[in-house]
Amino acid sequence: MHIHVLGICGTFMGGLAALAREAGHKVTGCDANVYPPMSDQLRALGIDLIEGFSADQLSLKPDVFVIGNVVKRGNPLMEAILNAALPYTSGPQWLAEHMLAGRHVMAVAGTHGKTTTTSMLAHVLQANGMEPGFLVGGVPQNFGVSARLGRLQPDAPLPSGLGNVFVIEADEYDTAFFDKRSKFVHYRPRTAILNNLEYDHADIFPDLTAIEIQFHHLVRTVAGQGRIVINGMQESLQRVIERGCWSEQAWFGHTPASMLKTELHPQWTYKGTAEHFDVFKNGEPVGQVNWALLGEHNQLNAVAAIAAAEHVGIAPGQAAQALASFENVKRRMELKGTVSNITVYDDFAHHPTAIRTTIDGLHDKSGSRSGRILAVFEPRSNTMKLGTMSSQLPWALEHADVVFCYDNGLGWDVQAALSPMGAKAHVINHLDTLVQQVVSASQPGDQIVCMSNGGFGGIHAKLLAALAEKFRSATV
Repeated sequence: MHIHVLGICGTFMGGLAALAREAGHKVTGCDANVYPPMSDQLRALGIDLIEGFSADQLSLKPDVFVIGNVVKRGNPLMEAILNAALPYTSGPQWLAEHMLAGRHVMAVAGTHGKTTTTSMLAHVLQANGMEPGFLVGGVPQNFGVSARLGRLQPDAPLPSGLGNVFVIEADEYDTAFFDKRSKFVHYRPRTAILNNLEYDHADIFPDLTAIEIQFHHLVRTVAGQGRIVINGMQESLQRVIERGCWSEQAWFGHTPASMLKTELHPQWTYKGTAEHFDVFKNGEPVGQVNWALLGEHNQLNAVAAIAAAEHVGIAPGQAAQALASFENVKRRMELKGTVSNITVYDDFAHHPTAIRTTIDGLHDKSGSRSGRILAVFEPRSNTMKLGTMSSQLPWALEHADVVFCYDNGLGWDVQAALSPMGAKAHVINHLDTLVQQVVSASQPGDQIVCMSNGGFGGIHAKLLAALAEKFRSATV
């Protein structure tokens, strides 16, 4: 089959294209911004990329056009496809029909931690000999690629045991301009992790209840013999399950007793520091995790992955042991460099809760260190651009010592939103000025964490270069 992918350079659509190519399909694609690293990855796979959405791409005559949700009505190529009555489908629908059918799908949903937890789960399965397929919205460093088919056993029954497992990051964002359901309703998982649920995506969801409805649509698709792994610390997820659940439940975190029937709904908990903790099932120790990841959020991610892996036959102790060799996803507290004992990190955090979680994890690790935390963030997600959660920013940034916000043409008053933070908050609307002010404020022992869901103008390299120049000049 020849597919032509519109919006191919997004993380999901790029991963889909890589899977299709690995499966032997002919793949071409286009996007408005064909740029590295995705463009390099796709071209290395022999996928032809076209810059822009010109209508003359109809001459490629693919069997089907696969449409990413970046494509809107008015797009010249999409309008030409509609006018010519040519076959088209969404990315999630094509993936479900051609890649996921007949496989034991393990889906990871949630407002935060999807990419990390999906990567953890895939790593646990790989370390225990299962060779899973996966599609992740990032690059897991244990694998070096964002997607692969994994081992296929076409005649194996489900659950599959040693083959046919596919782990997917299950996004609640809408599917396409012609299908406003969440992407994850297409995947039909047998194992689903509901990691957390907060209000987000203000550009498409009016309130939290609307997202809870979508999560319940996902719950409705899980088989009776399937397992749903649920964060019991989230009232929103408790409400989702109270709408109805027809599958085995496993709850993690501190779950209210009212949600538990111990023999049917095992509770998974943990005890210890972020880097060394024990995992418990119904109060009995079942494994120990020793690793370098920060924050309670990663403890929760780990416990969810362990509970999900048990559903395909991996003992909790083996899963916990495998996590010792887990390397986090790129752009999740990724160390970019150190200059004169000043450390620069890159993190994907873009929601207030994610920002606070990142800073708190770094704060807890620092302990009694004298060094400060300098938070440098760009409100870039659709929700943050709308200013919907601007009032939560002082809370999110509470444990940073100095805060720098990049106001890159936002339509709301960032200075006013950060005013409760007083003199420790700085708003800058030019990237070079931002770099200069961060470097000027930095001193040995500081930890600089840059947070954005975009490239942030290459700020990490600019900061490291400017810091090197600052301290080189100081020693001359």
